[in-house]
Amino acid sequence: MPTVDDILEHIGEFHLFQKQTFFLLALLSGAFTPIYVGIVFLGFTPDHRCRSPGVAELSQRCGWSPAEELNYTVPGPGSAHGASFLSQCMQYEVDWNQSTLGCVDPLSSLAANRSHLPLSPCRHGWVYDTPGSSIVTEFNLVCAHSWMLDLFQSVVNVGFFIGAVGIGYLADRFGRKFCLLVTVLINATSGVLMAVSPNYAWMLVFRLLQGLVSKAGWLIGYILITEFVGLGYRRTVGIFYQVAFTVGLLILAGVAYALPHWRWLQLTVTLPNFCFLLYFWCIPESPRWLISQNKNARAMKIIKHIAKKNGKSVPASFQSLREDEDAGEKLNPSFLDLVRTPQIRKHTLILMYNWFTSSVLYQGLIMYMGLAGGNIYLDFFYSALVEFPAAFIIILTIDRVGRRSPWAASNMVAGAACLALVFIPDGLQWLKITIACLGRMGITMAYEMVCLVNAELYPTYIRNLGVLVCSSMCDIGGIITPFLVYRLTDIWLEFPLVVFAVVGLVAGGLVLLLPETKGKALPETIEDAENMQRPRKKKEMRIYIQGKKADFQLS
Repeated sequence: MPTVDDILEHIGEFHLFQKQTFFLLALLSGAFTPIYVGIVFLGFTPDHRCRSPGVAELSQRCGWSPAEELNYTVPGPGSAHGASFLSQCMQYEVDWNQSTLGCVDPLSSLAANRSHLPLSPCRHGWVYDTPGSSIVTEFNLVCAHSWMLDLFQSVVNVGFFIGAVGIGYLADRFGRKFCLLVTVLINATSGVLMAVSPNYAWMLVFRLLQGLVSKAGWLIGYILITEFVGLGYRRTVGIFYQVAFTVGLLILAGVAYALPHWRWLQLTVTLPNFCFLLYFWCIPESPRWLISQNKNARAMKIIKHIAKKNGKSVPASFQSLREDEDAGEKLNPSFLDLVRTPQIRKHTLILMYNWFTSSVLYQGLIMYMGLAGGNIYLDFFYSALVEFPAAFIIILTIDRVGRRSPWAASNMVAGAACLALVFIPDGLQWLKITIACLGRMGITMAYEMVCLVNAELYPTYIRNLGVLVCSSMCDIGGIITPFLVYRLTDIWLEFPLVVFAVVGLVAGGLVLLLPETKGKALPETIEDAENMQRPRKKKEMRIYIQGKKADFQLS
């Protein structure tokens, strides 16, 4: 019986239908950006200080400038906690409404040295130096409550982890399209509810719901587009699907600049998600999944729709897809299928480690470089631009060299860059930045490669489950990366870089143990996946003869 790839060769591997579907799913990819990295703007922490009753009135009466008000009323250096902690989280125990305070150094009448004045934690809230708002400024997630901002980001990563595994199973069991639409509806609804949340607790609940469905929806979109196109276009659409995410980063920076208030920003980036519900009429179910479930009549109906859209016709020899009468019951995905057989077990373990590595190095390098500078919007914009060269390097090399070598090399380049940063002196700052950007580009390439190859190593009926289970390890990496960066730097400033280097170099070596997928059809069965590393003949002529009880393949 012919495979979907055989049929696509005749009706179009990347013609009008696939191009329209790719465009629609690329919009879905770009819309995932605010959930994955929106914390940069939603949780922006501006400079802040304790709100002290009477200070504003005294400042107005004395005609102080903002700098003079800070100098006279906010604690400064002189404590073991450091100047930053003092100025942001402590206040003088002074009644600023008393009439005896003068306009020139008002605290001098209370103590000869201001460092001797008693201090206390902020009791009346904070004053934030920002024209906009964020969840930090609205819910006062600073000082003793700063851990609540970390929890806000951890919750979405926990949601990514649980949702990727659970919805991955459901997508392989009940279909890609159904699960995609359900995730879109839940994501859009919870995003709007988060924008109107009355308090931090409800906001956290809706953030968790977004995490449960959003990443799973993004990956289902990736699976769908790779299953709709022919063999020669899988890698291109896979890479550009991720480039759409990078475009989303650039757009997010512009939208956040135009809307500095977090509730309006959250609404603006969420409402377009409701438009994706129209995909019910625009995007069909994957024929590959239908065939894996022995729903061949529906699969052929969709294949004929694709052919008509592409201005082609299904060849007479492929007009009908007959159910395999010897197949018995349809195949249902199981988590055990990911480790049951030797080659698929090896693929699963290596892919899980590489997803973990990509997340740790990608996020870790961003944290270590300290991208938060003078202009958060420009810093975010520039950091996203470095991802474009990574995508185009993959496109230029992947067909000439293959998947495995560039993937291994990108991991090793990222690891070697981290190791080199350990030995570069602080005086050569330009060199440190250059090497760090090289490492960022390398791990971006590795991130895109693992997503591409992951889908190519599993048979159809567990492909979605395999991608989502393995990719869930990047959520584990996202949860622990802040601890790797901030805790290890307390021991030794370059310690995280040493860890990143070891992790990246090991990942590059493990990739070399995987089979090369360049030019190979997507595996349809467990046997296909197990035999991927076996050498194949350059050309194989297949003749299909349909008999009463079986299909015979003559070579």
